[in-house]
Amino acid sequence: MSSLFFFLLFCLLSSLSGSETADLEKRDDLFPQILRDEAVARLYELSKVSDASGYLERTFFSPASMRAIDVIQKWMEDAGLRTWVDQMGNVHGRVDGANANDAALLIGSHMDTVVDAGMFDGALGIVSAISALKVMHENGKLQKLRRPVEVIAFSDEEGVRFQTTFLGSGAVAGILPATTMEISDKRDVTIKDFLKENSIEITEESFSKLKYDPESVWGYVEVHIEQGPVLEQVGFPLGVVKGIAGQTRLKVTVRGSQGHAGTVPMSMRQDPMAAAAEQIVVLESLCKHPEEFLSYDAHCSDSSAKSLSSSLVCTVGEISTWPSASNVIPGQVTYTVDIRAIDDLGREAVIYDLSNRIYQICDKRSVSCIVEHKHDARAVICDSDMSSQLKSAAYSALKKMEDDIQDEVPTLMSGAGHDAMAISHLTKVGMLFVRCRGGISHSPQEHVLDNDVWAAGLATLSFLENL
Repeated sequence: MSSLFFFLLFCLLSSLSGSETADLEKRDDLFPQILRDEAVARLYELSKVSDASGYLERTFFSPASMRAIDVIQKWMEDAGLRTWVDQMGNVHGRVDGANANDAALLIGSHMDTVVDAGMFDGALGIVSAISALKVMHENGKLQKLRRPVEVIAFSDEEGVRFQTTFLGSGAVAGILPATTMEISDKRDVTIKDFLKENSIEITEESFSKLKYDPESVWGYVEVHIEQGPVLEQVGFPLGVVKGIAGQTRLKVTVRGSQGHAGTVPMSMRQDPMAAAAEQIVVLESLCKHPEEFLSYDAHCSDSSAKSLSSSLVCTVGEISTWPSASNVIPGQVTYTVDIRAIDDLGREAVIYDLSNRIYQICDKRSVSCIVEHKHDARAVICDSDMSSQLKSAAYSALKKMEDDIQDEVPTLMSGAGHDAMAISHLTKVGMLFVRCRGGISHSPQEHVLDNDVWAAGLATLSFLENL
């Protein structure tokens, strides 16, 4: 059966009316009231918990984040879970199951958002996990789980405020050094001081205790919207993630000579804005055509160069100037660079080449440059056994919703970073992607069909029942 045919079938399913929908909802094993209706309602409820009035914004330990913690904790308790909040603002909900001393499955995603965010990024993974466990709670199966299961709503994955990602999951995985507490935001407020403002006194010792013992953890599963167009293109609601691209974030500061816009001749200017503009254009060219820039040496092999041609993406997402006045030649320009690729050696080669070219441009224009590494995460390959289990769970869920399925559940790579990247330092990981309209994410236009939310919940339930 073609993927297009399946897509048309599933679109039809999404818009079923009358007797067809009624027939599905009568099925005892589909649980639409919890896995679809309530799950969708909770996603909408969480989307209203925002620090901004006209759009969704919920960042690390903001007032909206504190309200979200209360909401999520109540949902966890409603599902029969024992709950607590750790010093980094991660919300935990745990059930011991039939073997309390066994290693636990961790499952979850992040509750923070970007600025002007969509409502499914992160939140879908939290809600799907809680909803599946609620079904088991109401069916009397929660305490029969073969091992402990712990849902975690991570406090900070996006890194909006402090420009460093995975503060929540990184603390649990134990990959953050104690010096993380000294990272500051744009107002020069450190994480440690910020936590203190929220009545949290964190010490080096208490910070280190947030790390989980690897022996106590069996694995980690994350359900997340795809944030790309592949699943929609092939006509499948769910897909299994094979791996996650490595990611580097740089902060580039260019300093020149501040002056009057009308009196300094062009030939005498040391303009950091012009230097930054040239650097950004070079970055674009390098990332569009890496094979034209990189040499096949110790920094980049032939295979790395070929991998980069299909997976490398680079973005300048933020730029600021000082003093930022229309009639003043800037004295300083700062911008961010986000570089992602499946091949770690290739990504490192790009960073090496880019840094050299940045400094060359600065020398040529008689300005100074500083290139700071703000975040580095290596590419992650998901556990093959866990991926097989997730693929079976996804197939089982879709089979229940639509009997005639002959195509395999797709396997795909992720260009976006996820909490699974941090947790992979602690334990094996697996991820399930959920189709989103147009592949759009980090935008109010982000959308997931109600029936795809349902499919995600059913797949999660199937995975938990077959641990």
